[in-house]
Amino acid sequence: MPTFLVYFSITTNRKGAPDSMLIVDTILIILLVGVDQFIKHAVVANIVLGGEHPLIPGVLSLTHLRNNGAAWSILQGQMWFFAVIAVVALGIMGYFFWQYRRDQNHRLEELGLALMMAGTIGNFIDRLTQGYVVDMFQLDFINFPIFNFADSCLTVGVILIAIGVYLADRREAK
Repeated sequence: MPTFLVYFSITTNRKGAPDSMLIVDTILIILLVGVDQFIKHAVVANIVLGGEHPLIPGVLSLTHLRNNGAAWSILQGQMWFFAVIAVVALGIMGYFFWQYRRDQNHRLEELGLALMMAGTIGNFIDRLTQGYVVDMFQLDFINFPIFNFADSCLTVGVILIAIGVYLADRREAK
């Protein structure tokens, strides 16, 4: 069974075991941060800075890039700003994560927040330890910023939250 389906099948019955989902979510966050850091270390170890390695020709390449800003390298060198934003964002996400845990009808939002927390932590680790974020995924078919696994977690997390909120609104409207 795909991991995604296992995740949701475990979460459908919360009666009597509310703490078990906190453990599952915590493990998910740790695993995603671990995958992010592993990919970044592999890219740094195997691709020279600025070097490129095609994965799917014309579609996706690995490009070793250091980014001390945000997407499109905006706010370059503003380490303090990103540190404050990360800490505040993690606090806000943690609050909403805890609130969503009270209601099993918000599992999608809870999963989205777990992904967003993992992405925030992954990039925060880079900024604290290196002063920049390692980016590597380059979409070859469009002009788009080079990004990393943590950025993908953030993006998918936002999408899941948007879908969850939409579905919750539809449920409440009925």
